[in-house]
Amino acid sequence: MATAKKKTTAKKAPAARKKSAAKKRPAAKRTAAKKSPAKNSIVKRAAASPSVVRAKDSLDKLQKSLDAEKQALKQVKDKLESARKQVSSNATAANKRAVKTARNVVERTNSRVRTMRGKVGDARQMLAESMEAARLQAKKLAAEEKLLARKAELFAKAEADKAKSMALHAEQWIKARARADAKKVAAFEKRLEREIAAAERKLKAKAKAAEKKAEAKAKKAAKKRGAPKRKAAAKTTAAKKSPGRPKSAAKKKAPAKKKATRKKAVARKAPAKRAAAKKKSAAKR
Repeated sequence: MATAKKKTTAKKAPAARKKSAAKKRPAAKRTAAKKSPAKNSIVKRAAASPSVVRAKDSLDKLQKSLDAEKQALKQVKDKLESARKQVSSNATAANKRAVKTARNVVERTNSRVRTMRGKVGDARQMLAESMEAARLQAKKLAAEEKLLARKAELFAKAEADKAKSMALHAEQWIKARARADAKKVAAFEKRLEREIAAAERKLKAKAKAAEKKAEAKAKKAAKKRGAPKRKAAAKTTAAKKSPGRPKSAAKKKAPAKKKATRKKAVARKAPAKRAAAKKKSAAKR
């Protein structure tokens, strides 16, 4: 007996270890098989769909009726068992009829239970199908939401990149425009300086021409003032040379002097006119 007890204890130890290991393994699987938040949301959406709710309600009702039929079957079987016991103790016709009626009730209850089990199976199949359809619909909705979120994310990123690129392009454009404007301003300034220099040269030329005109006028005035004296001197000399013809000689000499003064004035004015014409052509250019 002692040896038998030892053997039993020796055999129980590995079995206990196996049971402990078997108990630990499902815990590890449970921790590893955690569902992601997206899957949980899909399952919740699928469970909340109207078709799944209706299928669950119908399944619950059928399950309750099946449980009731099972309870009735148990009671009927108990009655049949008690009737059989009575027949075995006292085989009267009434006890035999009671056994027969109990057997018929058990068969009818069994048939109802079988039909209810078939209905429950169909309801479970319907629930599984509706759950799968609801999950598929929930996945589609989740995919659409993800697509919209991705589009919004890409749009926001594109807007940010667009703002950055536009700011960079604007900065480059401003720099390029500033350089171009600086070149234009410098060219315009040089043009204005040339125009001012041409105007100054023109004014100087005009001042010189005015000075020359004033000098010429002064010389003419001086010549006019000295002309009577010359005429008187010429008359005296002519009178001395030829006392019979003084007037004719003076008349002949006077036009010659006038022609000489005119030629000198024209020769002085010609360079000033040429310089003024050159300045006008340069200013037009």
